[in-house]
Amino acid sequence: QVQLVESGGGLVQAGGSLRLSCAASGRTFSLYAMGWFRQAPGKEREVVAHISRSSRNTYYADSVKGRFTISRDNAKNTVYLQMDSLKPEDTAVYYCAADYTLSDLFREADYWGQGTQVTVSS
Repeated sequence: QVQLVESGGGLVQAGGSLRLSCAASGRTFSLYAMGWFRQAPGKEREVVAHISRSSRNTYYADSVKGRFTISRDNAKNTVYLQMDSLKPEDTAVYYCAADYTLSDLFREADYWGQGTQVTVSS
């Protein structure tokens, strides 16, 4: 199995930036497609971004396109979410997820991190 630990959340002003990190341990990181999800108070969890095993393919929710960037460093067993031009509506708990798959693409999460809080003030 794989363990996931998120970090980098915090409180920022609208228009600011944060970089979230998700450090993985256990099985070979390159075997997993990775994703970021978020859940705001009173709302359902939603997908933010995916990155394929090869890093060739990425996916972004419409709400974050052009502002967020997902990347991975297999040598460090880490996936990142660079968040720029943050808005108050980005406030949520952000979760890292890993999908062990024979496919290159993220499909269903097999493992979840504990989450990290991101709060954006106006």
